[in-house]
Amino acid sequence: MLPAAVASRIESVSDTAAQAKLEQRFTSEALPMLDQLYGAAMKMTRNPQDAQDLVQETFLKAFSAFASFQEGTNLKAWLYRIMTNSYINTYRKRQREPHLGAVDELEDWQLGGAESTTAMSSRSAEAEAIDRTPDSVVTTALNALPEDFRIAVYLADVEGFSYQEIADIAEVPIGTVMSRLHRGRARLRKALGEYANEQGVGLSAGAKQTKKGAAR
Repeated sequence: MLPAAVASRIESVSDTAAQAKLEQRFTSEALPMLDQLYGAAMKMTRNPQDAQDLVQETFLKAFSAFASFQEGTNLKAWLYRIMTNSYINTYRKRQREPHLGAVDELEDWQLGGAESTTAMSSRSAEAEAIDRTPDSVVTTALNALPEDFRIAVYLADVEGFSYQEIADIAEVPIGTVMSRLHRGRARLRKALGEYANEQGVGLSAGAKQTKKGAAR
């Protein structure tokens, strides 16, 4: 449904040979990421219709600016940046949700300890926990996070972006990204831990010990 809608709108503005070539490139390189971006849009908007609208708006904006995209650079991050900006400028304002500032966040992050500011050398514990947890449980836990924490955790632990890439996407200082991840992961860890404990109810002591050993 979404690909056809987006393709139809794109074709309506592709009336020259140059635009046709651009459309072909866009279709082969960008459109395959549509489902992935829809998943991210759902995490942002938490509403299927808004997510569809956001993705369609994102791809229309991306196509109109695609001539300026530098081939060989990170297309996925470029698309996510367009979508995040569209969400902040349109859907967040519509929902009138407060924007979490960065004034006191850095202090809190510093208390939590520093991590690499360029890339994650290994997957976070939260990313590993997400892989082992049913999608419905992860979605519920992510949805319970404050918006900026939710987006940062999703981009880092589900999509695998580096801290610098997330900073570029969200257009915030890297310290802010690290703060949001520190806080968001702490809350997510608590929520997923509670789920794991609930699942462990009824296990024998030996089974519990085995499960603990396997987790190390």
